[in-house]
Amino acid sequence: MKGQSTTSSIGGSERHISDPAEIAVAFTQILRGIGLNVPTSSTHAFAEALCAVGLTERHATYWAGRSTLIRRPEDIDSYDKAFSVFFEGRTADVSSALADDPIEVTIAFDELTEDHSEEAAEPDDNDVIEMRFSASEVLRNKDFAEYTSDELARSQELMSELKLVGAPRPSLRRSPTRRQTSRPDIRRTVRASLRSGGEPIERHYSSPSPRLRRLVLLLDVSGSMEPYARALLRFVHAAVAGRQKVEAFTLGTRLTRVTRELTNRDPDVALRAAGQRVVDWSGGTRLGADMREFNDQWGVKGFARNSIVVILSDGWDRGDPDELAEQMERLQRVTHRLIWVNPLKVTPGYAPLARGMAAALPFVDRFVEGHSIAAMDELAAVIAEP
Repeated sequence: MKGQSTTSSIGGSERHISDPAEIAVAFTQILRGIGLNVPTSSTHAFAEALCAVGLTERHATYWAGRSTLIRRPEDIDSYDKAFSVFFEGRTADVSSALADDPIEVTIAFDELTEDHSEEAAEPDDNDVIEMRFSASEVLRNKDFAEYTSDELARSQELMSELKLVGAPRPSLRRSPTRRQTSRPDIRRTVRASLRSGGEPIERHYSSPSPRLRRLVLLLDVSGSMEPYARALLRFVHAAVAGRQKVEAFTLGTRLTRVTRELTNRDPDVALRAAGQRVVDWSGGTRLGADMREFNDQWGVKGFARNSIVVILSDGWDRGDPDELAEQMERLQRVTHRLIWVNPLKVTPGYAPLARGMAAALPFVDRFVEGHSIAAMDELAAVIAEP
């Protein structure tokens, strides 16, 4: 292995890739291109393994990929050849269909290069495996704290693709059904019998009509959350604009409801309105006091009852941890599920030692990561759990 990066050809020039996520995606595309079945979850696992072992030792990098990307013994030989091509720059036969010809590997980054000359696009005499992956694939796994302004803007589209659908809840309303095991619908049966001289020949049934659970999002916008708050606000906007029955609040030195501001489907308009509404960006944190206000004015009285409540915060708090624990316990009693999303949870060796996080954790149903779009996708799956 040469250093801690791998080299790719982009539009005829050399580009060094050093980010583990980019390397993992690129190598996965090589394997898929030669017919191996590599799921997205394996790509994520490979990226995490590269972060752990680095790229300095060939043996460690080889086994990081083989243990996460290969599931069938018959794929090992293809993996070995692809590894030599990608990481060691060797010419190898990585496809049985092209066994007589050497293969050149070219990596093309969509959206990162605008111009590709005709000369660069012309194929060589050798067969070429060309891997194309857009910047959005890299953004999915990139930490929000490392986003540039342009990447933050591009992330809005990825956020809007997340499916934030919670488990339905039963209601007193009933709807028609064909299942005869359900409760008879007397009114519709009698109405139908009038067409047959009063004989209930055609019988009707009804079943409980499920209703969408309310989703409540509380976003910490304090100073310690500055690297993540603006990206997570885009996630909150996508939730509010993308489905019904969503309430959004910000937590800082005060509690601020921003549901109305974020209902506009234009993200620029919505985020500008929310920014004007929230006056305590990057300030202090009073999680206990804010949660008390939420419980007293909004939560316990209705918004949180039988709802899915998601708190997005790193848990750093200047207030009384006992007050936060009291309010979290109070909130948990009325919610369907209480989820805490912490962007710092992904950090190696992380432990919930912050006073606020330690106080709140005993009353949280699920404690999940929140540092990337991929983590937000996992959060969407947690929200959808029954």
